[in-house]
Amino acid sequence: MRADQFPIGALSAATGVNIEAIRYYEKIGVMPAPPRNEGGQRIYDVNHLKRLTFIRRGRELGFSLDQIRELLGLVRGHGLTCAEVKTMTDAHVTDIRSKVKDLKRIERVLTQLSAQCSGDAVPDCPILEALKLDV
Repeated sequence: MRADQFPIGALSAATGVNIEAIRYYEKIGVMPAPPRNEGGQRIYDVNHLKRLTFIRRGRELGFSLDQIRELLGLVRGHGLTCAEVKTMTDAHVTDIRSKVKDLKRIERVLTQLSAQCSGDAVPDCPILEALKLDV
């Protein structure tokens, strides 16, 4: 095997993406399937490494796989313009802000419920009562 080619384990180690995820990305078409050697092993190259690193970074930033596919230009079969990428990113930021707002509200409610709970070994629990659980 050449120095610029490597098996799936080496690709996984180099990118921090587990092997199962790499195979899944291939299955759904976000990663192109690599050629195989005579023994049937996948053989990846530098382009696979770069693409997988892009996918990992996109996932770390919270982009969905569909968004990453679009960013890669796979949906339209051509490269996106900077304006299209900016529009997509701005929409993603708006979604993140909405989620942060929801999480802050959830934190506030749970903090209030926790403050009402004595934490004693009593059968009545204000947290469970607020959740309307029958235990």
